[in-house]
Amino acid sequence: MAPRLLLITQWFDPEPTARGLLFARELSKRGFDVEVVTGFPNYPGGRLYPGYQIRGIQREVVDGVRITRLPLYPSHNHSRLGRALNYLSFGLAVVAYGLLGAERPSVMYAYHPPLTVGIAGALIRLVRRVPLVLDIQDVWPDSLQSTSVIRSRGVLKGIGWLCDLVYRMADQIVVLSPGFKALLIDRGVPASKLKVIFNWADEHALVHDEMFTRPDNFPKRESFVVLFAGNMGSAQALESAVEAAARLERSGESVDFVFLGTGVRLAALKSLAASLRLSNVRFLPPVPMSQVGAYLATADALLVHLRRDPLFEITIPSKTQAYLAAGRPIIMAVPGDAARIIDRSGGGVIATPEDPESIVHAVRTIMSMDPVERVDMGRRGRAFYTSQLSMKAGIDSFAVLFRSLTSANESGSRTAR
Repeated sequence: MAPRLLLITQWFDPEPTARGLLFARELSKRGFDVEVVTGFPNYPGGRLYPGYQIRGIQREVVDGVRITRLPLYPSHNHSRLGRALNYLSFGLAVVAYGLLGAERPSVMYAYHPPLTVGIAGALIRLVRRVPLVLDIQDVWPDSLQSTSVIRSRGVLKGIGWLCDLVYRMADQIVVLSPGFKALLIDRGVPASKLKVIFNWADEHALVHDEMFTRPDNFPKRESFVVLFAGNMGSAQALESAVEAAARLERSGESVDFVFLGTGVRLAALKSLAASLRLSNVRFLPPVPMSQVGAYLATADALLVHLRRDPLFEITIPSKTQAYLAAGRPIIMAVPGDAARIIDRSGGGVIATPEDPESIVHAVRTIMSMDPVERVDMGRRGRAFYTSQLSMKAGIDSFAVLFRSLTSANESGSRTAR
């Protein structure tokens, strides 16, 4: 009999998520009987997707994967109360379903954040004696404090206490970087309970050199194009990249910076570029993931940038994997784990965050390379991604982990009898 995997995640297709239908489908192909427990899709806008209506329970089967949707309070805006109700309502629904409605699984997987999913998984584990794997994509309360989502020290301390409790109850904890692992070890989590499994890119959305059509709104071919693709928020601190573009334009170098996407700092970035009267900075609206690959493949260099923050030194921005898979030289302006990946891969150069001159130096370093050298740099990055960070490598690691817990649990049950 195939081991039953209960995959608990608040966000699932058609919502954007790192552990969506593709993840569940690949685990099913590896011999697991997968049931996804999720909510009614409303992220990131906070409104239900067309074709969905909140009800008690909705069941679907997609590509052989059973999906159970539970009711929640749809919200994802700046209202802390709305966000709290969104998280809490889903967490309570998961506990009720996991204890009263779900067939007993062989192993459970819970995706964090939000913490309420981890708490729900821990409660189900406590009652039903099912091993729990907690996948931590965001370290709470650190990230909540760093992004000023929560400022109250008392609330942050309470969230930290709850996190520690869930960590103790989980059988295994998956983290996305060595830095996350070191941080949790410092907080008392046994190293034997922690496993690093790197995130992977949406590989189907990426294209190789010979497969793309140059976007019409890209700069002319003669210039060297540096592309940033993704969210433009306060954490990205992209003012430094605009300042770097200004220095390169003043020096007469043919370099264009392209910012693809949107975010809360987009208007401010546009205003800064306008005040500096830059002709080498272009802002493009977000495009579907199916089109992002063409933009990445067209650029000469791809920029990753986060502001200086100790938390970001143990973070690997998700665009890192996508950039490596795209096979283009990378300018990595994030220190710590992310920089070490680029250094190990040989797929780019390192810059100092929030330092325009360092970004300028990185751009000039890649520009000065022979075209063949640049191609080789991109290929090294892609080869590293394929061997170390690909979807296959990641899901294979998850499958091994799930099977080991299933075997240990079944062995323990037989011994108890």
